Amino acid sequence: MVQRFGQFIHTADAGLHFKIPFGIETVRKVVTGRVLQREYGYRTVQPDVRSRFVEKGFEEESLMLSGDLNVVNLTWTVQYKVNDPVKFLFRVSVVEATLDDISESVVRRIVGNRYADEVLTVGRASITDQARKEIQEIIDIYNTGLEIITVKFQNVNPPKQVEAAFNEVSEAGQEKERMINEAQQAYNQKIPKALGEARQAVTQAEGYALEKVNRAEGEIKRFNDILAEYQKAPEVTRRRMYLDSFEALLGRIEHLYVIDEKQKSILPLFDLNKLLKPGEKAPSVAGQQ
Repeated sequence: MVQRFGQFIHTADAGLHFKIPFGIETVRKVVTGRVLQREYGYRTVQPDVRSRFVEKGFEEESLMLSGDLNVVNLTWTVQYKVNDPVKFLFRVSVVEATLDDISESVVRRIVGNRYADEVLTVGRASITDQARKEIQEIIDIYNTGLEIITVKFQNVNPPKQVEAAFNEVSEAGQEKERMINEAQQAYNQKIPKALGEARQAVTQAEGYALEKVNRAEGEIKRFNDILAEYQKAPEVTRRRMYLDSFEALLGRIEHLYVIDEKQKSILPLFDLNKLLKPGEKAPSVAGQQ
């Protein structure tokens, strides 16, 4: 950023350029292609693969009150970059301090409208997204020339005095969710099976009832047909019914013995078939004594 007697003249990219010496023109360099970061509630002591952080001394930034009047210990970062160097240098005197005030104000207000459980567990993603949008809106009103890349929560914990109790409550909530999921799984297994068995039983009962009704209707039709034939020829029909019944009876008898009704005395019957083993044949009469 080239200034002549303090007034902005033009911008120049990286490379070899000339300016009027003796303080007539001055150059101020602005980093525009790199993502910068502001930290709240903690500070980075040593950036590395395993960076070291310190939170002690920054409790005023990290401790805030939730909507249900619980204290939450929240540390977060805001990543940004400079989009408009002119606005960044000449519209607001101290841009970083302005960003700090806006970020802390927005995050405190959003957390103050949420329950502590939501802030500590499931609501973190929605809070950071809302914070990024609102910080960007206020930054644009101030014409700071910044673009907010992301708002990221580093640690969200209850105060150390109640951290153990909160962990127990959290574990109890997780156990509750686990039991609910197991119960829902058992429900999904048992109820459809029971409904299927119930439908199967109802279908079988309906089929059985239909079979009985159809059989009964068939018997009725058969009886009516026999009755009509009987009314036409009673003797013939009676004889036919007798023979049909006798034939059905004979089909269920294994051995039939026919005896002359004039026979006065009957010798005991020696049934050789009962004495034979399976597969043997009865000997001829001539071979017996």
